Amino acid sequence: MEIIPAIDIIGGQCVRLTEGDFSQQTTYHSNPLDVAKRFEAHGIKRLHLVDLDGARAKKPVNLAVLENIASNTTLSIDFGGGLQSEEAVQQAFEAGAAQITAGSIAVREPETVTGWLSKYGADRIIVGADFKGNHIAISAWTEESKFTLKDFISDYVKAGAKLFICTDVSKDGKLQGPSISTYKQLQQKLPEAGIIASGGVTTVQDLETLQQIGVHGAIIGKAIYEGTIELKDLERFLC
Repeated sequence: MEIIPAIDIIGGQCVRLTEGDFSQQTTYHSNPLDVAKRFEAHGIKRLHLVDLDGARAKKPVNLAVLENIASNTTLSIDFGGGLQSEEAVQQAFEAGAAQITAGSIAVREPETVTGWLSKYGADRIIVGADFKGNHIAISAWTEESKFTLKDFISDYVKAGAKLFICTDVSKDGKLQGPSISTYKQLQQKLPEAGIIASGGVTTVQDLETLQQIGVHGAIIGKAIYEGTIELKDLERFLC
């Protein structure tokens, strides 16, 4: 199971939101590169970097942060936030992203994202499957789409996608544990999908349970910044 710490960026700083709500923002560090280097020092290989300013602007805003981390660490970075056009995707790759995450555009314009999968390859395009209850959430998590989580992922698997970041909106940033039952059902029904669990990961035991289920990866955000998971405790999960 891949261990993937998250850095969310607003105004060039490392922050976390609760349930994606910009009014519930906590700033943890003014220098995201320092945070990324701390991850790297503990043997971590992956980073989930989210441009929250870009998500609001519907175009990348913090590409300089991406480029700085990519140039000064060996972390393999997946980048998301504001990627609404192929130009934006190319900018992210040119700035050093190894992968990009297609979020709301994967719901609104599936043909566009299917085109990206064909052009760049399924290993470089991650589909964001943000969910609330049983349905995909869109518009900065304020709206419920018509798609169920399972059907949404199933359709993209048929279109050639391999990797899915599945974020439980109701748990994100709350430190109340992940949606184990949901991830377990997805693994059983769609074993060919690489499920990356996101939202609510709080303890090392959460990670152990997700590993037993067989998910592809787990994103860890607030738990690291609040200290409920220590970086040294992640080392045993790393290859």
